[in-house]
Amino acid sequence: MMTEQDIKDMMLDMGKAAKAAAGALANVATEQKNQALIAAARLIRQNQDKILIANAKDMEIATARGLAGAMLDRLLLDGNRVEGIASSLEAIAKLPDPIGDVMAQWDRPSGLNISRVRVPLGVIGIIYESRPNVTADAGALCLKSGNASILRCGSESALSSRTIHDCLVKGLEDAGLSPDCIQLIPTQDRSAVGELLGLVGYVDIIVPRGGKSLIERVQNDSRVPVMAHLDGICHVYVDADADLEKAVAITLNAKMRRTGICGAAETLLIDEKVLNSHLPAIADALKVAGCELRGDKAVCALDGAILPATEDDWNTEYLDSILSIKTVAGVDGAIDHIAAHGSHHTDSIITENAATAEKFLSRVDSAIVMHNTSTQFADGGEFGMGAEIGISTGKMHARGPVGLEQLTSYKYQVRSDGKTRA
Repeated sequence: MMTEQDIKDMMLDMGKAAKAAAGALANVATEQKNQALIAAARLIRQNQDKILIANAKDMEIATARGLAGAMLDRLLLDGNRVEGIASSLEAIAKLPDPIGDVMAQWDRPSGLNISRVRVPLGVIGIIYESRPNVTADAGALCLKSGNASILRCGSESALSSRTIHDCLVKGLEDAGLSPDCIQLIPTQDRSAVGELLGLVGYVDIIVPRGGKSLIERVQNDSRVPVMAHLDGICHVYVDADADLEKAVAITLNAKMRRTGICGAAETLLIDEKVLNSHLPAIADALKVAGCELRGDKAVCALDGAILPATEDDWNTEYLDSILSIKTVAGVDGAIDHIAAHGSHHTDSIITENAATAEKFLSRVDSAIVMHNTSTQFADGGEFGMGAEIGISTGKMHARGPVGLEQLTSYKYQVRSDGKTRA
C-alpha cells in the first residue's frame, strides 16, 4: 500500500514528466500525432475482448457496491461502445490541427506586423468518474491539441480505463512519442487527486468531469485553474406554437434516449395555453417508456397518475427515468424558470414561431440553446468536434463542448524590420 509520501512523490514525478512531454509535444508534426491516434484505434479494436473482460469486472464490483443505474449505464461497455471509442480516435485524427493556426493578423502604422497564433495550454489534468471512454477521448483530444495529459479515472472504471490507456500508450510508442504524453494515475487513493490539484508549475489547467460533489471539491481545493461543468439540469420548453408531433418526439428523446448523460432533459416546461392539448400525448409517451412524472398543481390536475412535484424537483439532476413538469406563462415564463433553476448547460424550445425561438435562443443564458432539437445532441461528437472532454458551463476561456480549439490558448508573434519605439 502506498504511503502519503509515496503518493506525493509519484504525483510530482508525473507532473515533471508531463511538463517535459508537453514541451516536446508542442512542436510535434500533425502527422505524428495522427499516427499515434490511428495506432491506438487499431489497438483498441484488437484488444476489444480484453477491454470487455476488464469492464465486466468493473461492472461486477460496481453492482456489488450498489451504484445507481445511471452510473452503471455510463460504466458499461459493449462491442458497439468499444467500436465507438476506436472510431472517435480516428475522427479526432481527421480533424484539423489547431496548433499554429493564425487566428488574426494585422499591420500597425509603426511598421509592426502582429499575429495571434494558437498554442497548446500545456499540461491538462482530467478527473472523471464512471465513463471509461473518457480515458480515450480526453487523452486523444489533449494529444491532438498539443497538450500532455494526466488522467485520473474513477475507482468504478479503473480496470476498463487502464486497459484502454494501455492501448493509448502503445499507440504513442508506435508513433515515436513519449508515453508521458498521456499518463493515467495508477492509484485510486483520493490523496492523489489532492496532489494533482496542487501541482502548480507543472499542471496548467484541471478539467473535472463527474458529479456535483466531485466538481465542487475540485473547484474548492484546486490551486490550478479549473474548467468545469456543474449539473446538467436541462430543460425542454413546449411553446404555444409547438407542433404536437415534434413536441412528443423531441421530449421523449431528450429524456429517455440515455437518462444518465448530462444532456438528458430533467424538466419539461409547457405553456399553459397548450397544457390540455399537448401534455396528454407527451405524458403518455413518457409513461409508456417507463418514465416517472412529477408535476405542478395544474399538471397533476390534468393527469392524476402524475406525482406532485416539490420545489427541490426543479433543482434536481435526476440522471434517471424521472422528469419534472412545470406549467409556465409563455416564453417569458420559461426563460424566467430556467434563469432561476437551470445550470447553464443545455435548454431547448419547441415552437414553430421563429420570433419566439429567437427570443429564447438569445435570452436563455446557457452554454447550449436549441430550437426544435433534442438536448441529447449536447455532445462534442455531434457538434463535429470528434469528441469532447466535457461541457463547460462557465464563461471563462471555454463554454459548451470542450474540443480541440477549447484546449488551446494563443500567443502574439510580432515582426518588424528593426523597429525601435520612441
